[in-house]
Amino acid sequence: MRLPWPTMPDTSTTSRQAGPAFSFSGATLARHGAATVAISALIAATLTLAYHGRWDVNLVYSLSIGIISWLTIDLGRWRLSRGQTLPWPGGWRGMALVAAGIMTGFALGSLIGSTYRQWAEPGAVSTLAHSLWMPLLITTIASMTMSLGFFVRGYSRHLQMQAEQAQRQAAQAQLTLLQAQLEPHMLFNTLANLRVLVGSDPQRAQAMLDHLIAYLRATLGGSRSTSHALREEFARLRDYLELMSIRMGPRLRYTLELPEELAETLVPPLLLQPLVENCIRHGLEPKLEGGSITVRARRIAAAAGAQIELTVADDGMGLGHAPPGQGDGGFGTAQLRERLANRYGGAARFELAALPEGGTLARITLA
Repeated sequence: MRLPWPTMPDTSTTSRQAGPAFSFSGATLARHGAATVAISALIAATLTLAYHGRWDVNLVYSLSIGIISWLTIDLGRWRLSRGQTLPWPGGWRGMALVAAGIMTGFALGSLIGSTYRQWAEPGAVSTLAHSLWMPLLITTIASMTMSLGFFVRGYSRHLQMQAEQAQRQAAQAQLTLLQAQLEPHMLFNTLANLRVLVGSDPQRAQAMLDHLIAYLRATLGGSRSTSHALREEFARLRDYLELMSIRMGPRLRYTLELPEELAETLVPPLLLQPLVENCIRHGLEPKLEGGSITVRARRIAAAAGAQIELTVADDGMGLGHAPPGQGDGGFGTAQLRERLANRYGGAARFELAALPEGGTLARITLA
């Protein structure tokens, strides 16, 4: 009988990818030990019910073989896997460790079991069949069965970790692509307006430059993280909208509403900015008199529990006046849907709708 190990033998160099190194914990050791003791007791009970010896003798045999095999393999893999991402030695070393664990457990465990049997049953005849073939057969069958089961389980876990890592990398790539698409458009327009204002209105040019510096500083900081607080998201929106206000003048009005109790809620960077930029580009800029934007965060009650609702609303031209192929918000909102799906799965929803009084409402709901 042999221990259950939590992950597969690493038989290829391709599986040794960058990632957090394997760390051996006392909780893992205790969990594997408990499983080993339970299975050993089950084997002993089965043998006793099948009239193969006394219960206590069978239990000593089974526990001795199982625990020694488990300790040999579990401690061995910890020693050989230090510094690796997978908790198992690769190639032939993994197979050799299993074989060593089985043989060590069988040899020492049988010796302990035989010693106990001679003490507990001094008049019993110790036959070669009882001493060798039954423990060896049970050890081999149990080891092969458990090895296969935990290999499949460990391999599935390994693939799941790789898939999650790929999703995180894809989300980061999407964020980088989104920044590359959004920021040059805003930056070039801002610099063009600065060039005009420097000569005509130096005070407004100074204010515009201050907001641009704050916006770029926040953008560079956000590009290095996968999440930030809502207060940082709203601060970035305020700098962006101030820049647009200087450019559009009284044609742009905006309101930001963030309750204090939601200020530290973590969200992905650039979550709301694509929605605000779409409002300006497709809703307010084409409208002669301009309009207003309202960005709001609030907590709402739902059947599944409390949720956070983030909305961006404008009273601009509406979805019907968007350019061809951008009736749903275009590139920015397409990336937003994918990022929400990667980050939250089914726990997040995104909706884009036309308002009855004119304009557009974008709503994000986070569980």
